[in-house]
Amino acid sequence: MPARVVAHHCVVMSMVPVNPKPFLNDLTGKPIIAKLKWGMEYKGYLVSVDSYMNLQLASTEEWIDGQFSGNLGEVLIRCNNVLYLRGVPEEEDGA
Repeated sequence: MPARVVAHHCVVMSMVPVNPKPFLNDLTGKPIIAKLKWGMEYKGYLVSVDSYMNLQLASTEEWIDGQFSGNLGEVLIRCNNVLYLRGVPEEEDGA
């Protein structure tokens, strides 16, 4: 009796390594979300990044556990506190 083969389809997300310097330079002047190791998120406009990858944000909002915590204005985030950083798509901006 022939063996029955069942095909399983797996969706695998591949992570493509990105050189951080051009990535950050492309995000300068645009809205971003920076998630810190401690869980809070900062949404604001990336003003500048230095050679250590410290971040300067403007018009920054603090979000803790998905809840708006307050407007902070201009902030500096030390590089070693950042878990990840992402650009905000246009439809998410201001939401």
